[in-house]
Amino acid sequence: MDLNRYVDELHRQLDTAAAAGGEDARDLAARLTAPLDAAARLVLLESLTDAVGEISVELAPTSVDLRLRGGGPEFVVTPGPDSRNEPPASISAGVEHENRQPVSEGGATSRTTLRLPDHLKNQTEVAAARDGVSVNTWLVRAVAAALEQHSGAPAARSTPGQRVTGWVR
Repeated sequence: MDLNRYVDELHRQLDTAAAAGGEDARDLAARLTAPLDAAARLVLLESLTDAVGEISVELAPTSVDLRLRGGGPEFVVTPGPDSRNEPPASISAGVEHENRQPVSEGGATSRTTLRLPDHLKNQTEVAAARDGVSVNTWLVRAVAAALEQHSGAPAARSTPGQRVTGWVR
């Protein structure tokens, strides 16, 4: 994904706003353009990271990751395990990785801080890598599985041939 288009549009909008303020405002806008370039890219990357996190939660067990390649963001979609395959083994007893779809009631997500002992953090990272998902996605699945076990609710299963569709602009 090329961020130049969005950063250039921000520059055009700044120039347009500065033009209404006269020559001094245009000079100031020209001086601010270079420092704003890096800040605008950082804000865009942060918003894309947040969006990817929310999308991954809604599409679980499919996950979406954002990677930087050549200075630009790249989206990587990792399909969840096929329901015909045996789910991967879990590192924690009682938590199974099945094709669960934890969907929040209102479609919103919440941030939380989780402090893990180093040995659990390392095991979580290994398990997430083994499953081919991000640590966040792995933790969401583990929490959903644990809650389903306690509630006695049946696990949501995906159907063979399930696919993800949508659009991006």
